[in-house]
Amino acid sequence: MSDEQIPAKGQDKTEPVAPDQVPAEQKAPETVAAEVAPPPAANRVLHEIATSSWLISVLAVVVALLVGSILIALTDPDVQDAAGYFFSRPADTFQAIWASIGGAYGALLQGAVYNPNRGDFVNAIKPLTETLTFATPLIAAGLGVALAFRVGMFNIGGRGQILIAAAAAGWVSWSFELPAPIHILLATAAAFAGGAIWAGIAGLLKSRTGAHEVIVTIMLNYVAFYLISFLLKTQGALQAPGSNTPKSPPTGPTAVYPTLSDLLGIGSYRLHLGFVLVILATIWVWYLLNRSSMGFRFRAVGENPNAARVAGIDVKRVYVVAMLFSGGLVGLAGASQVQGTTTSGFAAGVDAGIGFDAITVALLGRSRPWGVFGAGILFGALKAGGYTMQASQGIPIDIVLIVQSIIVLLIAAPPLVRTIFRLPKPDAVATPKRTKKSAEPQVVTK
Repeated sequence: MSDEQIPAKGQDKTEPVAPDQVPAEQKAPETVAAEVAPPPAANRVLHEIATSSWLISVLAVVVALLVGSILIALTDPDVQDAAGYFFSRPADTFQAIWASIGGAYGALLQGAVYNPNRGDFVNAIKPLTETLTFATPLIAAGLGVALAFRVGMFNIGGRGQILIAAAAAGWVSWSFELPAPIHILLATAAAFAGGAIWAGIAGLLKSRTGAHEVIVTIMLNYVAFYLISFLLKTQGALQAPGSNTPKSPPTGPTAVYPTLSDLLGIGSYRLHLGFVLVILATIWVWYLLNRSSMGFRFRAVGENPNAARVAGIDVKRVYVVAMLFSGGLVGLAGASQVQGTTTSGFAAGVDAGIGFDAITVALLGRSRPWGVFGAGILFGALKAGGYTMQASQGIPIDIVLIVQSIIVLLIAAPPLVRTIFRLPKPDAVATPKRTKKSAEPQVVTK
């Protein structure tokens, strides 16, 4: 021990202590600064971005598009021909790959957003209106699935709820003669009620018997499909009078959603009033979840039903109410199909796979209302542009379905995306490194 560390007679003994046990007033100023100084603001912002769930969603879409690019190149005949003499003229292969991918995604954009080859601006933006038309039922159904997700429930019964809602809206549309605004609202309300009741069955069974909502909603899909199929084959029920085909009568003209062309008197747009309704529904769901006491109960039950029960929340009632709202929102997709898109009469396939696509939309939107809204528009663009891509470039529409499937895969496995892009884990905290001087033992007088 050095002379500096030997205590004088009558003084307290000293002993080395760990750096984290040294009082701050006895540490060197530079040591204290090194230990308490927070990381730079830019580092904190970058860390928050790198660990955010939204970045995972964006990167999932990017990876899916890259995989789609590979598939487009591999299935293109020109690329295959150029690859036959790759070693003699490799540039031809790369040019063919670029032309194939660029042409495919260029056609996708022209079919989903803007097509300058259509002439004037009114016709050039028609692809965007098609995207929004496809997105309308996806957003409505996605909001319903996302609402159930926030309560910790899985509403897999979108198909059955859309079928029941479509049948309810269609029956109201041709069974009553009412003024247009009232008839539209009444048919839409019937669709909302039909979807809510069909989903409410699963919520009621879960709250009363503990039956898992996934199994119940899947089984209700089959019940709804065969029930509607039977009614569409039965005269006096849903089948069109005098028809032998399983198809309903046309939607009543006063219950049909007015289109953008009807309101503006220009173009030949199919975009209808249903898109305005889903915007209002998105605002309502956002308010319900984030600004209302009921939304607080929904989120509390979704986070921890046992803790919510201890806090005095009626968890069983929350399950029933949440499924009623979820099914009602999915029912708006059925109303959009019958009153906006398929107004000449519907068949048992009126759901068009929207009930299952809504699960993907809700996952990509992270079960947040505006996230679901954006995800629905993205998938609407893939649907609208996929047909143009297939028609103009000969690209199989199945590639679009593969892209959607890969998005679901990556959204369901965030660690895979973090591994691919070497992103930090959400719980990782950037802390300043301890300097060499601050790590040395220091002497404190007791």
